[in-house]
Amino acid sequence: MRKLLAMAALLAVLLGTLVGAPGAAQSYVGRAPAPEFPPGLDWINTDRELTLEELRGKIVLLDFWTYGCINCIHVIPDLRALETKYERELVVIGVHSAKFYNESETANIRMIAQRYDRTHPIVNDSSFAIWSQYSIRAWPSFILIDPDGNVLGRHEGEGIYDLFDEVIAGMIQVFEERGTLDRTPLELNLEAVTPPRTALRFPGHVLADPLGGRLFISDSGHNRIVVTDFSGTVTAVIGNGEGRLQDGGYAQASFNRPQGMALAGPDSLYVADTGNHSVRLVNLRAGTVVTVAGNGSQEYLFGRSSAPASGGLNSPWDVLWLNGELFIAMAGQHQVWRYVPLTQSVELHAGSGREELRDGVALLGGLNQPSGLATDGELLFVADSEASAVRQVDVAEGGNISTLVGTGLFGFGDADGVGSQALLQHPKDVAYAEGLLYVADTYNHKIKVLDPITRESTSLLGSGVEGWQDGAGDEARFYEPGGLSVMGRSLYVADTNNHAVRVANLDSLVVRTLTLTDPNGLLMQEARRQVHYDEVVEVPGMTTTAGKGTVALTLSLPEGYKANLLAPLQVSVSFGVGADQGLDAQTITVAEPEYPLTLEFDVLLTAGQAQLNADVLVYYCREVAAELCLIRHALLEIPVTVTAAGTADAASADQAGEPSVALTWQPPALPPGY
Repeated sequence: MRKLLAMAALLAVLLGTLVGAPGAAQSYVGRAPAPEFPPGLDWINTDRELTLEELRGKIVLLDFWTYGCINCIHVIPDLRALETKYERELVVIGVHSAKFYNESETANIRMIAQRYDRTHPIVNDSSFAIWSQYSIRAWPSFILIDPDGNVLGRHEGEGIYDLFDEVIAGMIQVFEERGTLDRTPLELNLEAVTPPRTALRFPGHVLADPLGGRLFISDSGHNRIVVTDFSGTVTAVIGNGEGRLQDGGYAQASFNRPQGMALAGPDSLYVADTGNHSVRLVNLRAGTVVTVAGNGSQEYLFGRSSAPASGGLNSPWDVLWLNGELFIAMAGQHQVWRYVPLTQSVELHAGSGREELRDGVALLGGLNQPSGLATDGELLFVADSEASAVRQVDVAEGGNISTLVGTGLFGFGDADGVGSQALLQHPKDVAYAEGLLYVADTYNHKIKVLDPITRESTSLLGSGVEGWQDGAGDEARFYEPGGLSVMGRSLYVADTNNHAVRVANLDSLVVRTLTLTDPNGLLMQEARRQVHYDEVVEVPGMTTTAGKGTVALTLSLPEGYKANLLAPLQVSVSFGVGADQGLDAQTITVAEPEYPLTLEFDVLLTAGQAQLNADVLVYYCREVAAELCLIRHALLEIPVTVTAAGTADAASADQAGEPSVALTWQPPALPPGY
């Protein structure tokens, strides 16, 4: 389904017969007109349907992808790097041609675009119309179109940066000399309002620690691990949210979209740092993070049975500690590996590396993007996502791979039954307890239970329709649940697209949402350190007179929202003239705000051009799902002209009487699709 070719062969495939054409410049000119996009398709990250005709003068790179595909995820950093380097010449368009039913819905594609920060235009090619026009065969595939609207070539597979960097640079030179290269910025009117920050953002996995009374949540979209007690009170945040590989204390360490976690003792937490292609070890007593396997770069380990832990890994998605070793679901390799602390090495445990549903001896059997691990002590249970399967692998080295549920890469659906009669859709995780497996049937928005002895799979929780609703059994609704952890008779669920953790009682089957409380503001420490704002608002300028005055800030909430009384409102105002702008900050904290409310700050206004900044951190909740509490960190910037008291200018100032500045602000509601 996905292809990896040598670089020399790729270049030949891309340029095709044009490589041999007379003149080097001719190698960067296409010959066949690119088929136009069909009308009437859904587009994301643009307010209109785009056409290749309006993109004449630009180099256009079409990326054919489907969002559950690990290879498609691997190329995102390369695409982002190309867009950054050639931001005036290159337009990347994601053509989403879905493999799974769930992936064909525009709202779900929009969510995944937000999850992976894909900001370029994306068209939902749900009927494979564009796919067919360009004769695409695999995910990911790429079509390169020159500024005259002609196809230059195609490429299938990963590792695209060096290849396209060379070709795009050559195209720029040729078409600049022709005078047909257009560097005018493309106005897309991106979906402008930044979604409010939820306490969690696309949490991927969750891990319950009964002995320590802790819940570990991989807050994947925020690049960190959040630690709470079982009531939901935040006790620690591990990682500063910067999205890179950095060891150190909790406030200095960085992760990149972390996923699965495993405890190897009361103070040792292993983390699959998926975006960094690494495994990290958190010392929970010392409050530090170190890298134990991987180096931040993706490395293809095909054909190798072992490697030093200091080398690269390939999208580790989950980890499991057993018998002094750490099993790793290496999604990018379609294999299971082990990290061995004593030898500081990683060892291949199961999977040929071919993406196929094949049972057999461990290194001959095939796995398909393994994303979740569980064990009964003798067997590993694997959520084999791309085959919509659950597999079991012998813990003993050299054992067998066998299939509990699943029929192949394109055998998916939603059906209860035994063995091959049961159908799943892209399951992301499994959890084992008391002889049963609990399965996050991610794209069916359900939790299922599987008996590994009888191979019977039964729907347990969730209606099968995406949404957010607490309740019992099939009354509950999830939205692409991605991670599971069992503690006693409680099942914890990382409900990824709902930005929440859900808790199910396995006796009553009642699902509730875990309400996170953050009395010490730990979830926003990263934003405070980096001065990161979800929104910067430029307020129209004001005029007032010099002297002692008041800044009055009135805050309200959108309809259908209420204050989160378990986290404080924090507002800091700074006011300065000339070189003193930004000094003398005053901060007010309101423990239990009642909206609308007005806060007043005393200021000394000096004649001149001044800058007023209001730093607002507000926590608020949806009334219909009060457990979904949002966080908004905004900066209001207001230029102020301060006139000298008693002057003619002062007499015509906008604010008469006592010198003052008044402004209002309201955080946004969640946009459609949340």
